[in-house]
Amino acid sequence: MKVIDLINSTQKTAFSFEILPPLKGTGIEKLYETIDLLREFDPKYINITTHRSEYVYKELGNGLFQRNRLRRRPGTVAVAAAIQNKYNITVVPHILCSGFTQEDTEYQLLDLQFLGITDLLVLRGDKAKHESVFVPEPGGHAHAVELQQQINNFNKGIFVDGSEMKITRTPFSYGVACYPEKHEEAPNQETDLYWLKKKMETGAEYAVTQLFYDNRKYFSFVERARQEGITIPIIPGIKPFKKLSQLSMIPKTFKVDLPEELTHELLKCTNDDEARHVGIEWCVKQCRELIDHGVPSLHFYSIGAADSIREVARQIY
Repeated sequence: MKVIDLINSTQKTAFSFEILPPLKGTGIEKLYETIDLLREFDPKYINITTHRSEYVYKELGNGLFQRNRLRRRPGTVAVAAAIQNKYNITVVPHILCSGFTQEDTEYQLLDLQFLGITDLLVLRGDKAKHESVFVPEPGGHAHAVELQQQINNFNKGIFVDGSEMKITRTPFSYGVACYPEKHEEAPNQETDLYWLKKKMETGAEYAVTQLFYDNRKYFSFVERARQEGITIPIIPGIKPFKKLSQLSMIPKTFKVDLPEELTHELLKCTNDDEARHVGIEWCVKQCRELIDHGVPSLHFYSIGAADSIREVARQIY
């Protein structure tokens, strides 16, 4: 079943989570530990992130530097296959514009199709660390909608070079990202909603939000999206607050606001353990309110927070 069908078929709010592929040279055991920790809550699907290559500079010792490309976390396709094979849970690898050419994407799609993995999350992805603005790879895509169009053509049996496949298989279905507090590069939320509608019209079956801590922002965003004719499910992305350092890191990294009430409670904390407990309590309250409003699914970002997610899930599922 496709992700959208899995979400729609459940009698209660669905549960899913996202994981990060292991660093190059490390094993997959830590990922299995996370899945084992959360499997009891019947995840309908598991997302696997993808990361672009970055340039690193190696000093040559003569005043010169050599520029090399490095992917610190390869293996999204392999990790997806390993999880699907071991757990028989639907996996959703991320497919990016960032750092990939159209040909790179085509080979990813071929590999995934051979493995029987046909659910995707389609994203533009972040700009490279050395870039001030997003720059697509030569021969790559500048926007998620362009990447969707390539996937749509692949589903029709058409390769990037215009040639046709001899055999077509199960088509890919996919979701996309959205931003209740708008994407950091969008000039305003109206523009952001315009692009979300384009993603829906191009074939997105659902959208998953950037993490947020203020449900009012989510409810307002969904209401505005519906007014703009965006009808696909909008799945809230959730991550429990865990460390005091996140008071400044989360707003800076994810461009989201922390509610005054949450901030007030966190400022009372004297250590990370106290902050973790506040984060769990806030997340439980947040999730219960979302469930009461009939959200189809809750999607948890598990990186560094699997233990907290387990405590939250025990209280709400």
